[in-house]
Amino acid sequence: MKLSADLQALSTRLGHRFERPELLVRAVTHSSRAGVNREDNQRLEFLGDRVLGLVMAEALLAEDKGASEGQLAPRFNALVRKETCADVARQIDLGDSLKLGRSEMMSGGRRKQALLGDAMEAVIAAVYLDAGFDTAKDMVLRLWGDRIGSVEDDARDAKTALQEWAQARAMPPPSYRELSREGPDHAPVFVIEVRLEDGQTAKAKAGSKRQAEQAAAKTLLATVEKNAS
Repeated sequence: MKLSADLQALSTRLGHRFERPELLVRAVTHSSRAGVNREDNQRLEFLGDRVLGLVMAEALLAEDKGASEGQLAPRFNALVRKETCADVARQIDLGDSLKLGRSEMMSGGRRKQALLGDAMEAVIAAVYLDAGFDTAKDMVLRLWGDRIGSVEDDARDAKTALQEWAQARAMPPPSYRELSREGPDHAPVFVIEVRLEDGQTAKAKAGSKRQAEQAAAKTLLATVEKNAS
């Protein structure tokens, strides 16, 4: 089987030449495009998630030999979560190669975080099945790059940290309010405000409520910590 030009280009960006090209084709095929003679990437996604998890667990243990399980767990979660997988997928322009059904394509599927994250995991599984764990590991470490060494900041849950800050000062938990939602259904932008009982607030916008809440909490947390120092 010969890869199409776009998949050959993707293979180059991955840094892996497939002995079984059909694995890459399956990895980029969404269920909306699957059929009798075309498998989708859901089973590969399941496997790739586990391969990624093992690679990241090993990498974190090697990166910080003195870290406790309590320190490692949030770092691990930050590195394997869907948002991070989607970021890596955008980095290699994986969306350009996705095989989507017409409805999914028309609704902006190539840019959807969930589809990109799932496809990234499926691609990891495809490399694993094609060439083994060490090759998949090398690719993952190369693509994740500096994220592993700088994961400390990403791993901090700003909402939890802000709530703990408030509780330590006998305040109720922060409240979050959606101020607006803009853009089309397939690419919404949420504006969220977080407020403390003492009146301090911060706003942030992002492509999901969760991300906007985290960003708003991070901004307000930085402000209250700066004022306290």
